[in-house]
Amino acid sequence: MADRLTLMQQEADTPARGEKENAFVDCGWGRLIFANTFRDTATLVSTLRSEQDGQRDIAFYVDEPQMVLAGAPQSLFLDPSLCYRLDLSDHAPLSTDGLPFHIRPLKDEADAQGASNVYAARGMIPLPSSFNGSDGPVTLLVAEDNNSGEILGAVMGVDHVEAFGNATGGASLWSLAVAPSAPHGKVGEYLVRALADRFRALGRAYLDLTVMQDNAEASALYEKLGFVRVPVFSVKCRNRINERLYAGTNPAADLNPYGRIIVEEALRRGIHTEVIDAEGGFFKLTYGGRTVACRESLSEFTSAVAMSICDDKRVTRRIVEAAGVRVPRQIIQADPEAIRAFLKDARKVVVKPARGEQGNGVSVGLSTPEQVQEAIARARTYCADVVVEEFHEGEDLRLVVIDYRVVAAALRRPPRVVGNGRDTIYELIKAQSRRRSAATGGESTIPVDAETEACLAENGHTLDDILPEGAEVMVRKAANLHTGGTIHDVTDQTHPQLIEAAIRAARAIDIPVTGIDLIVKSPTQPDYVFIEANERPGLANHEPQPTAERFIDLLFPLSIPAPKDAARDGLPAEKWSSLK
Repeated sequence: MADRLTLMQQEADTPARGEKENAFVDCGWGRLIFANTFRDTATLVSTLRSEQDGQRDIAFYVDEPQMVLAGAPQSLFLDPSLCYRLDLSDHAPLSTDGLPFHIRPLKDEADAQGASNVYAARGMIPLPSSFNGSDGPVTLLVAEDNNSGEILGAVMGVDHVEAFGNATGGASLWSLAVAPSAPHGKVGEYLVRALADRFRALGRAYLDLTVMQDNAEASALYEKLGFVRVPVFSVKCRNRINERLYAGTNPAADLNPYGRIIVEEALRRGIHTEVIDAEGGFFKLTYGGRTVACRESLSEFTSAVAMSICDDKRVTRRIVEAAGVRVPRQIIQADPEAIRAFLKDARKVVVKPARGEQGNGVSVGLSTPEQVQEAIARARTYCADVVVEEFHEGEDLRLVVIDYRVVAAALRRPPRVVGNGRDTIYELIKAQSRRRSAATGGESTIPVDAETEACLAENGHTLDDILPEGAEVMVRKAANLHTGGTIHDVTDQTHPQLIEAAIRAARAIDIPVTGIDLIVKSPTQPDYVFIEANERPGLANHEPQPTAERFIDLLFPLSIPAPKDAARDGLPAEKWSSLK
C-alpha cells in the first residue's frame, strides 16, 4: 500500500492534461485552492491574497511552498498541519445499524444551522445560512441523534474529480467536528467512515485530510482508521483566524478555557497580556495607560462588596428580592421539625451550602426528611451554613450580564447517559465524563457520588445496571457544567422579562459582570425564580455569543474595533452603535 500511496502522491502534485487550471471551491468557511492546478506561482499568490474578510482560504497540494511564501512573505505562512491519506481501495465499509445516531447528507437550512452550532462550539467558522452542502464537489454529512433529532457532528468532503477533473481520482475531508455536549461516543469516527464509504462508492482512489500537528488524539484516530502520513504542504493567509498558527507561543496556552478566551480576544486587539498564575486563571491586561488585573471573567471592576454578596446565597437572595426579583421560599434553621413542616408545604426541596461554587454539595428534588438530613450533612462538608429552599420544576437558564446588558443566555441541562446494551451505568458515566473532560479542557466531569446514586435510585437504577440500547437516564439532577451538565444556547429565544430580571438582579448587586441563574418553564416564557448570581461566569461556555468581546469592551472601551473592523470581525454594522 505504501508504494501505491507514494505513486498517488506524485500524481496528485503534478497538473495533468485535461484538468481544470487555477481551480478552487467555496467551502463556506473559505476557499479550498488546489495549488497543483496553478502553473504560475504569481497567480496562486494573487488568488490567496484575495481572501475575503472572515474567511479562511487554504492552498492545498503546494509543491514548492518556499516559492509561494517568497511571493508574499508578510501575508502568507506555511501551515504546520500534517496531511494524512486513506487508500480507499483497502477501505472496508462499516455498518451503522444499531447506533444511537445516524449519518446522512445535509438537507436544508436547519441542518446547516445545526452544523454551524457544532462548528461554533468548537471555535470553527460557522457556515453561511444559505450553504448547500449536497451539490457539486462539496458534500456535508451530519450525525443526527436518533431520539432528539439534534445534530451531533458534521464533516465536509470535497470531490477532486468534480472540482477540477482530478486524473488520479482524489477526494479530501475537512471540518470534522463533534458537539461538546454529544452524549454518544465515536461520532467523529463514524462521520469519517461514512465519508470514506461515500467516496469509495463513487470510485475515488484516496481520501486526504489535514490535522493540527499538536492534535495527538485526532492523529491517533486517523491512524487507527488506516490513514498514513504523506508529504503534502498547505499555505494559508495571515489573519486573526489563523493567528495562533504563525504568531509563536501563545501566553494564554496554559490558561483554562475561561481565561484563554479572554486573553486571546485581548491579543487580537493589541492589548498587552501578562499571565500571573495560569493554574489559578490570573492575568493582567494593559492598553494605553490602563492596566486591569483579572481572574478569568472576574476583574478589578467587580467590587469586594459585590463579591461578598454573591459569595453568600442567603445575602444574594435578600438583595435581589428587595429589588423585585422573584425568589424561591427557603428556610435557614434546618432543624428536623422545620424541615418536616417545610416539606409538607413545598413537597420537594433543594439543599445547598450557603457558600460554594461549581455545584459542590448541592442536592436537588429531595422529598423526605431523611433525604434532606443526609443532604445537609453533605453540604456542611463544604460550608457550615446550609440553605434549604423550595424546589421548582423547570429548566436551568444561565444569563451572562456584562455592563448591565444580557450578552448570552443558555439552558444548562443535567448530565445523561445513553445505554448500549453492554456497559453498566457506571461505565457509561465514566466514558461520558472522559468526553466532557476532553471537550472542556478538563473543566467538566461527572462525579460518581451519593448525589449520583440518589438520582439513579429515584429512576429505579443502580450504577451496576446495564441500560438497553438507546435507553437514556439522567445521572445527576443539578445542571452545573462542572459536574457534567451541558449547555444549549437560547439567546435569540429568551423572553424579555427574563432578560429584565437578570439585569435587575445585576444592578441590585451592583456587579458589572455576572452569570444570573434562573429556573424557568421555558426560555420563551416569562415565568421564573432566581437561584443565584455567579461573580465569575465561564464566558467560554457561551460561544458563539460574543461574551469575551463584550468583556474586553467593558475593560477597554477605546479598544472597540471601528465599524469597518467590526464588520470584518463578524459583527453586523447595524449593531455597532449599541456597543458604544
